[in-house]
Amino acid sequence: MVRSNSILSTAEVRVPLVTASAIEEFARGGYHGTTVADVARASSISPAYVFKLFPGKERLFVAALEECFARIEQALADGADAAEDQTPDAILYAMGDAYADLIRDRSLLILQVHAQSVADIPEVGDALRRGLGRITTFTKSRSGGSDEAVQRFIAYGQLCHLIVTVRTDDVPEEWARILALGIRHPE
Repeated sequence: MVRSNSILSTAEVRVPLVTASAIEEFARGGYHGTTVADVARASSISPAYVFKLFPGKERLFVAALEECFARIEQALADGADAAEDQTPDAILYAMGDAYADLIRDRSLLILQVHAQSVADIPEVGDALRRGLGRITTFTKSRSGGSDEAVQRFIAYGQLCHLIVTVRTDDVPEEWARILALGIRHPE
């Protein structure tokens, strides 16, 4: 006899799949340029079923953003655990390396950029603030770093976003070299 609590409902199986598709689709088209139908098509389900799982485009975007921050936190935790030296600076450095590896998947990076561009939508702005708060709080508690060190870590992360999105590696001018000086980022 199969126990009912061991069987996942269709919704429980579909939510992570739809969320993963939403990350990809919103990263590709942005909030305004992506429809629920685009996410449904990428998920191989109907738009009506996506609306059943996520009652509105805002909620779907927020779910994608929340998953993005969950992946970031996991990468930072893995980086911290892998640090050879467990001093705050060494942990922050290892977390930075782990984040640089994570954003090789540009969809996570671009989704964050799109979220910042539509942060005036209340649900998105709230989710963005919660995610940033979550990452900042986790970084502070896990690294044991000073407030200034954590601020610098987050600031460098944002600079990495800029460097990667505008592809400063492709720009031969001095300003691009200055911005990227000493920054580790994915190619």
